[in-house]
Amino acid sequence: MPEEKRIIAGIYHLSKRLSRHFTLKDINFQVANGEFVFLVGPSGAGKSTLLRMMYMDDVPDSGQVIVGRFVSTRMKRSTICSLRRKIGIVFQDFRLLEDRTVFENVAVAMKVSGRGMSEIKREMTDILSRVGLYHKRYECPAALSGGEQQRVAIARAIANRPSILLADEPTGNLDPYVTKEIMELLFKINSGGTAVLLATHDVELVRSFGQRTIYLEDGRVVKDSGRVFEGDLLRSISDSQVERRAREFRDRRIGRGEKQDGTGNTNRPEGGG
Repeated sequence: MPEEKRIIAGIYHLSKRLSRHFTLKDINFQVANGEFVFLVGPSGAGKSTLLRMMYMDDVPDSGQVIVGRFVSTRMKRSTICSLRRKIGIVFQDFRLLEDRTVFENVAVAMKVSGRGMSEIKREMTDILSRVGLYHKRYECPAALSGGEQQRVAIARAIANRPSILLADEPTGNLDPYVTKEIMELLFKINSGGTAVLLATHDVELVRSFGQRTIYLEDGRVVKDSGRVFEGDLLRSISDSQVERRAREFRDRRIGRGEKQDGTGNTNRPEGGG
């Protein structure tokens, strides 16, 4: 029997002045458990600001944000850490600790939630295996490709089993091949029951998936399209713009005599230009 839908996060009549000439105006939407929702709009549309207000790094001028039992109009500084333990956050620029290993970057998030080292060690194998990086657990970020660094950031975000994952342009700095891999990983996490709200300016990236899409323009929600596709999201990649871009990118690399190593890195054969 399908799990009953329940609202786990919502923005209600939210307004926020960002500059003299730009304001978010009367934003309203909710996210239910298990949903995968795209928040789409051009750069500067306010997508990142909305996500910041969902993890309460910023507050609206009016209206409110509710995530689980946390309400923005009643939040105290002392309870923000409790909220952040319930939300997974993935950034475009990864925000990893450069002097820590993969293991340590993920462990930090688990320690903050009060978990002991014996529990962290027990769970780390599963967490890093899910993102395909257990074999790189002792590497530092500088030794990883961009796609691998984003996988570490995702591992850190899901380490405390959040009910919702907020992803702010998570593929914005990645090539099309690695973008496909990251989208597959996010779809896999979503299939396990975690709601995902992914902000992107790339309309073509989301168009063929048939998931609910919230369009933000000039500080307003101009459209909130419902979910159309009800099948397996992982399978939907094979017939998507993401897959086509990845294939074209791979073919261009091969045409230039480069070889894909599966992590987003490419290697030229000896003597290549």
